[in-house]
Amino acid sequence: MFHVGGARSALYNWAVARQSGGMFVLRIEDTDAARNKPEWIDGIINALAAIGIHGEDPAFEGPYFQSHNADRHREAAQQLFEAGRAYYCDCTREQLKERTGSEHLGYDGFCRDRGLAFEEGRALRFRTPDDGETVVVDLVRGEPAFPNNAIEDFVIARGDGSPVFLLANVVDDLDEGITQVIRGEEHLSNTPKQQLLWEALGAEPPVWAHLPVIVNEKRQKLSKRRDKVALEDYLAEGFLPEAMVNYLMLLGWGPGDDREIMPYEELEQLFRIEDVNTAPAFFDVKKLTAFNGDYIRALSAEQFAAACAPWLVAPYAPWRPEAFDKDVFEVAAPLAQTRLPLLSEITGYVDFLFLDEPVEDEASWNKAMKAGVDGILSDARSELAVVEEWRADDLKAVVLAVGVKHGLKLGKAQAPIRVAVTGRTIGLPLFESMELLGRDRVLARLDAAAGKLAAQA
Repeated sequence: MFHVGGARSALYNWAVARQSGGMFVLRIEDTDAARNKPEWIDGIINALAAIGIHGEDPAFEGPYFQSHNADRHREAAQQLFEAGRAYYCDCTREQLKERTGSEHLGYDGFCRDRGLAFEEGRALRFRTPDDGETVVVDLVRGEPAFPNNAIEDFVIARGDGSPVFLLANVVDDLDEGITQVIRGEEHLSNTPKQQLLWEALGAEPPVWAHLPVIVNEKRQKLSKRRDKVALEDYLAEGFLPEAMVNYLMLLGWGPGDDREIMPYEELEQLFRIEDVNTAPAFFDVKKLTAFNGDYIRALSAEQFAAACAPWLVAPYAPWRPEAFDKDVFEVAAPLAQTRLPLLSEITGYVDFLFLDEPVEDEASWNKAMKAGVDGILSDARSELAVVEEWRADDLKAVVLAVGVKHGLKLGKAQAPIRVAVTGRTIGLPLFESMELLGRDRVLARLDAAAGKLAAQA
């Protein structure tokens, strides 16, 4: 699944590429067979497309597949060996531990000058400089310096000759003309090693930008084992892609004014990678939900109805397919639009219109059906049965009068009627809902509620 952190990184890359007239390059790093399946690749491409990054845009290039460049990775490893920048090593972990007295210390350079040739089981290690430092030019973090004598001679090819990710990544970047790498800060520790590889291969390293980690409400790094992190899950729950994009763009960066809700096109123009913060970015689901509500309310009636469509059919819709009335929904939709924080909640707002009987929500029933409400239901039923015009305003007047009779304000008087008619204490405006249901269905539900009350007495 596509991590929201990956989506944030992709959006920042996309903005920089489009601002500069450059290219956003999608590379599928598929050399680990256990983590490589066609459906997962499709998932990445579809997730990117959902947030506006797709192959139909001239700034998009790819996808490339790392596995297709395996011969070049091997050539680069051989080039580094022949130039004396790498050497073969047959040390085992046990031997290293015996020499250093610790299983935690890095490689000690034992094979540096042994002159070993390739042989099955021998790893190829990069010979890091003995002195000096590697300075990383990072648009977010300045110019952090890493002492070379603190970087062990790291493996660039395994004992079977296959290059490891660090080398493959550098070679792919070289071949694909990468000039900027924008990624999460967890990769910063790899950067001096990759930069040394760039230089050893005779190329100028790219400009780097390492983005702040994204954390949950406990300020722990977002984890797929603990948190909801998949972009697809949020979209499936009813978050609009436009709201997700807007929110993700602001995780670690801001336009510098009080505005937050704005279209991607405007965010792209304002975005500057140099202004990204280094502090961890809090993924606030409540704030994201508020963003989503704003975006839902900004939709046209037609757009809102279309956006709700997935949640109006199985497996989400609890009603029989033939019971759904498109015309009724289109009248109810604007009433729900102002209330929904998530598109998926539309089902619970309109289900009473298409079910034979309203849902049985025990908490709502217990809250509204207190002692004495049977008189309210009885009087309301009698008056509603003879009201001349079945319109929301007239229905409201009836319930208002019933409330006055029982010494109740409208809010208290309508509560048991709402639960009888819709099944819940919260939902669409009651009187518009009753108008849509029609006289016969409303009266039948009031009768059913009265009967249930009598049975409980």
